[in-house]
Amino acid sequence: MKRILIVALAVALAFPARSDEVQVAVAANFTAPMHQIAALFEKDTGHKAVLSFGATGKFYAQIANGAPFELFLAADDETPARLEKEGQGVAGSRFTYAIGKLVLWSANPELVDGKGEILKTGNFRHLALANPKTAPYGAAAIESMTRLGVLNKLQERFVQGENISQTQQFVVTGNAELGFVALSQVTKDGKLTAGSAWVVPADYYQPIRQDALMLARGKGKAAPAALLAYLKGDKARAVIRSFGYDLR
Repeated sequence: MKRILIVALAVALAFPARSDEVQVAVAANFTAPMHQIAALFEKDTGHKAVLSFGATGKFYAQIANGAPFELFLAADDETPARLEKEGQGVAGSRFTYAIGKLVLWSANPELVDGKGEILKTGNFRHLALANPKTAPYGAAAIESMTRLGVLNKLQERFVQGENISQTQQFVVTGNAELGFVALSQVTKDGKLTAGSAWVVPADYYQPIRQDALMLARGKGKAAPAALLAYLKGDKARAVIRSFGYDLR
């Protein structure tokens, strides 16, 4: 009997008194790292993160219309700030969990040069990018092409994705020879996973500060609070760094 009580006590200490789920809206560029973080989070806390991935602008519309999300991991800092101001988020909960990087990428290992000169030579038919109205990485792509002076010349070649995941798929499937995606989608531990790429200089576009926000539906609940805290911890930050993001 004593042995059974000891085992029961150990189990009780290893997990929270009540395990729960947290509904999380996650920017598409953060798909791979968030899957890893969610698995670690569940292992360490017992809480389960239920993840939905998509474009930040579309998530804003869904949250404003009552979607049952409790946490929002956006691809920018403006959208969470707007939701907080409008009363859809918990005041004081917002923070930058990652700083994203833009890359011009092709599945063809010979296509993209190390300086992005292919954008000027135009030796391709189609260029993929995310919708700049709803996806911050798409807006960063427009800024970068404007800086390079090639925007007007290339506009007729655009293949536009609803979010950064669909944009990458356009390149993977050959619907576009190259495209602007998030560095996190094509690198791991500092190495390119496939193809060829040019990391766009950070001063070509506004910093992609990606903010997390506790939404009104998550206020006072254990699982959302636990995940928000977990994102600030060493394990989550190590995962985020491994996918090429900068941290504050």
